[in-house]
Amino acid sequence: MRHGIHDKKMTDPELPRECLCNRILAMRIRNARPFASLALSAALSAMAWGQQPVRPPSPGGMASHGGMPQMNDDWAKAKLAKSPRHQEWVSIKHGDRTVQAFVVYPEVKEKAPVVIVIHEIFGLSNWARSMADDLAAAGYIAIAPDLLSGMGPNGGGSDKFPDQDATIKAVSGLNPDVVTADLDAAADYAKKIPASNGKLAVTGFCWGGGKSFAFATHRHDLSAAFVFYGTGPDAADVASITAPVYGFYAGNDARIGATVPGTAEAMKAAGKKYEPVTYDGAGHGFMRAGEAPDASPANAKAREEGLKRLTGLLKSM
Repeated sequence: MRHGIHDKKMTDPELPRECLCNRILAMRIRNARPFASLALSAALSAMAWGQQPVRPPSPGGMASHGGMPQMNDDWAKAKLAKSPRHQEWVSIKHGDRTVQAFVVYPEVKEKAPVVIVIHEIFGLSNWARSMADDLAAAGYIAIAPDLLSGMGPNGGGSDKFPDQDATIKAVSGLNPDVVTADLDAAADYAKKIPASNGKLAVTGFCWGGGKSFAFATHRHDLSAAFVFYGTGPDAADVASITAPVYGFYAGNDARIGATVPGTAEAMKAAGKKYEPVTYDGAGHGFMRAGEAPDASPANAKAREEGLKRLTGLLKSM
């Protein structure tokens, strides 16, 4: 009996074995047809509504979730746990806000510059903290403020949101003035760190890339700003930039790439230093995706070259 159907002929011992097998196969095909038709109908219906069929997660743990890949960066957490560098959480107060920030120190003899790390639209993730550790490994004090501090459930931060969609919505809805004030507080704290040599730079990724560019229009004691696949400010705002700005963009990221020529034109017209580099074949978010377990060759190459360029430019500050 299969799928609630019983066929006496299928169990008749007098039938030849070959005939019996053929009958069984025929029955299975007939029984499967309704399910195949339903699957095809569902797929065609999804296509008609402009939807994509559901696909299984990739080896790196990326599954479709709310229209954006679901990020799994447990590998970054494991990497961070193995770091020999000193890591700490600090509470930075300004006005009526308290911002939690992750700080990593380099193992160096002399005082070091400080780099503010602005997280992606995914909040202060394991990867964002791991990126801060990478900068510390290169010889810099890195401070990564959680710009969702106090905005999560029960007054928590990035790690308290129930899912990625909720985090993305929260980051997308942040008040730009509050973000700038939080970054100012982190910068002021950073410059007072005893191990700091007073030099300050900012870098950001994705949503944070745009914020790092915007921060450069506001903060005039920056030695450099590093923008990873983030949009530039309005043309009218670039006149106030005093630090050189270095851009890192993905070749397969037309959404952001299309804005680069206009940004370059505005910066040139204002007499500001702006050096964008595009990494062919890489996708948006290649600094994270390029070190994930399922990294594509193009993303892995872009991350390697991007990190090398970043640390090289930091040395020249």
